[in-house]
Amino acid sequence: MPKILQQTGGDVVEAILADHRWFEEALRELRDVQADRAAVLADLATVLIAHAEAEESKVYPSLKNRHAIDAEEVEHSEHEHDEGNEALLALMEVEDPASEEFGEKTHELSEALSHHLDEEERDVLNPARTDIDQSVRVELGEAFAEERARLIENDCGSIENVRKLVEAAKKKD
Repeated sequence: MPKILQQTGGDVVEAILADHRWFEEALRELRDVQADRAAVLADLATVLIAHAEAEESKVYPSLKNRHAIDAEEVEHSEHEHDEGNEALLALMEVEDPASEEFGEKTHELSEALSHHLDEEERDVLNPARTDIDQSVRVELGEAFAEERARLIENDCGSIENVRKLVEAAKKKD
């Protein structure tokens, strides 16, 4: 399992894509019965929460303000983050990483995450590539990396925090 990917800035599209590839590798590790699934899940939870929260606070508002994406796309992406968080929490609540239930919950998280990555890469990152200047993408990449690092330092992937995020999302609906 690759260590938690540190982001240092650069083009925000490339930074987000690097996380997406890291998520795919982490999901492969979670499906491997010989992997240290508990450790992989802890790292995945940390990076997944930091990534989504940094996108929502730093990236999506800027892309919306620059008319690369609209309010509906922001809302849809945030809703998919909420669904992913719910699937993540369900997996984190499984006590035995060697159980069939762990495999089932991994599949549910994988489905939710894969769907979101696909849509985000097509419907958010492509407009960012074509409608946002390189210099702005670099500024956004730095803001994204900074916020992501801050969240990781603050243990954003703890089960308590994930539970809090899921509860807050349910109150929004």
